[in-house]
Amino acid sequence: MSKKRVLIIDDDSRNIFALVNTLKVKSFDCLSCLSAEEALKLLQTEEQIDAILIDMMMPEMDGYDAIPLIKRIPSRKDTLIVAVTAQAMTGDKEKCLDAGADDYVSKPIDVDKLLEALSKI
Repeated sequence: MSKKRVLIIDDDSRNIFALVNTLKVKSFDCLSCLSAEEALKLLQTEEQIDAILIDMMMPEMDGYDAIPLIKRIPSRKDTLIVAVTAQAMTGDKEKCLDAGADDYVSKPIDVDKLLEALSKI
């Protein structure tokens, strides 16, 4: 069985670095993009992506705008999307889910919660 492949979309390379290193230890293969626009292009051509971790607060196009666009790509409508955000106030999780995310993990990342979200793939 091949490794599960996760696309990390975050405008902060430090967050990408931390997530990639955490997920590699757990035998995930990772790709990353520093913007939603870059990710949308990649998602058109990259065949195997089992899950997407997307930062909800990015310049230009944020996760709230990007998730519905990702879901419109025919090959991505069933791809697991996990919102990763520093927004952890009452109602923020619901806002992410309403935007189309399948799950929500707040920053700083609790590795167990992240792995639980990714266990759905």
